[in-house]
Amino acid sequence: MMTLKETRQRMSQDPSYSTLHLMEFVDDFRREKNIQALKDPFAKGDEQMDALAASTAEELCLEMGLQAPNWLEGIPACHDPWFPSGIESLKAIALAESPLPFRLRKVFVLENFLTRV
Repeated sequence: MMTLKETRQRMSQDPSYSTLHLMEFVDDFRREKNIQALKDPFAKGDEQMDALAASTAEELCLEMGLQAPNWLEGIPACHDPWFPSGIESLKAIALAESPLPFRLRKVFVLENFLTRV
């Protein structure tokens, strides 16, 4: 199973596919339900990608009733609000729907952002 630290490294190395790498982590984490995948902090780099990865991990922990590691609290919010979709017409919906871990880091996604089919 890929760890969040390894996932964040992949996101940095291959920014064009950062969301794909993150969603592969989401799938693995949901399948394995292994909190050890969140054990090691990742190196901070891009504030938006850091906030996205940390928010995703916290939301997964909430979803599964797991205690999120304390080191995630040290990942700061984005300086400016960020809407990963980049679609202007979805901004108002994302403001209303974004799960709490994302909102706290000023990352605004639709409520189904982590939904996988």
